[in-house]
Amino acid sequence: MAFSKKNYILLALGMAIVIIGLVLMSGDGSAEGVFNPDIFSARRIKVAPLVSLFGFVFIMFAIMYKPKTSRKEEV
Repeated sequence: MAFSKKNYILLALGMAIVIIGLVLMSGDGSAEGVFNPDIFSARRIKVAPLVSLFGFVFIMFAIMYKPKTSRKEEV
């Protein structure tokens, strides 16, 4: 198989981090007549995109990760 069990665990962890970032980005929007300043909060503009970016980088690492093999498995 192309991936080991550890790769799948790392992929699931990366996907969870991306989902957390998307949840941090969500919230109420502005209505037509009412402005909601929470749209421009630091959590939604800075923190959540960085968390999502870290999750995507972690997913790339999980895809490229090659577990070390023991001597017995090589023979």
